[in-house]
Amino acid sequence: MAKQFIHPLSRRKKNGSQKPGTAPGTVEYMGQQRVEEVQIALYDYDESHVDRLSVTDIEECQPYLENPSKTWINVNGLHDTEKLKSIWSFFELHPLIQEDIVNTGQHPKMEVYDNCIFFVLRMFMYSKEHKALHSEQVSIVLGPNYVLSFLETDTNHFQPILDRLTVQGGRMRTQPVDYLAYALIDTVVDHYFTALDQIGDTILHIEEGLFENDEEDLLHQIHKVRQETALFRKAIRPLREALNTAIRDESPLISDHTKLFLRDVYDHIIQVIDTMESYRDMVLSLHDLYMSNISNRMNEVMKVLTIIATIFIPLTFIAGIYGMNFNPEASPYNMPELNLFWGYPASLVLMTVIAVGMVFYFKQKGWL
Repeated sequence: MAKQFIHPLSRRKKNGSQKPGTAPGTVEYMGQQRVEEVQIALYDYDESHVDRLSVTDIEECQPYLENPSKTWINVNGLHDTEKLKSIWSFFELHPLIQEDIVNTGQHPKMEVYDNCIFFVLRMFMYSKEHKALHSEQVSIVLGPNYVLSFLETDTNHFQPILDRLTVQGGRMRTQPVDYLAYALIDTVVDHYFTALDQIGDTILHIEEGLFENDEEDLLHQIHKVRQETALFRKAIRPLREALNTAIRDESPLISDHTKLFLRDVYDHIIQVIDTMESYRDMVLSLHDLYMSNISNRMNEVMKVLTIIATIFIPLTFIAGIYGMNFNPEASPYNMPELNLFWGYPASLVLMTVIAVGMVFYFKQKGWL
């Protein structure tokens, strides 16, 4: 199945929503199928080993969960809810968690349950092919000795985490499992900076186009960036509050040591928000500058047309007078100029002198 690009701004139109009155915890996938089949990968690790297993039946994870090692189960694809239910039942996840995982329009948040902590985030990636931001929902469940992650696609967003797990004696393998949850969240936030760089480049390109008077399709680009920044801000602000809650509240699943690293992620989020606010102001300024350029260009056009019309007013007046079809012999009011040998050339010379004189006058006044 070919991967399908879904613009993040079109998600609201395509996903739909649950019917009014639907019972809480109702599992109904609200996105589009973006992988051929749901893929489950298990990573079991400690200081001495790292095991990787492609899982077809969630019961295969039982021996790893019974060991004192740490287990990470990553799920790519959310469309097969029946297969997902087997995972949720195995880990006894709350129905509200199940609902939020497949409802891909969730705001970033953190929720604490009796046996786990649930995080919802939004991953942003820039598609060079479509020149637009691509986003997907990332759900993370932190348990006593395991972490579950759910993604909509099979893109290797967390490949840096896998690379760090292969390092013998690395911090990833020596820290508790909550450090893995932090690392996943940190990776999502790191992608924000990459997306911000692309947005900044787009804004710079639009700005250069405005000053070079190359305004073809610029208004469409400005509106596109405005929508993307709005979507970005909408996804980042709730994440700040979620991380603040994770740092502030006491939970046996998150150690004080890991909270130090979460504070660093929180600082990154603040930095992203500040940058996004700056970009938002820049985009608004670019829109105003674009409209100002259009207005100035229209004023220039209207000025030229007005000057041309003004020049032709006296010429039209002269031509109108001598273009009247009056018979000089029949009319009691004689028009002697009509019978002069030099009448026609003289009228042309007069009109030329008037036109040149008006152009010279307009230049003297600075109107041309």
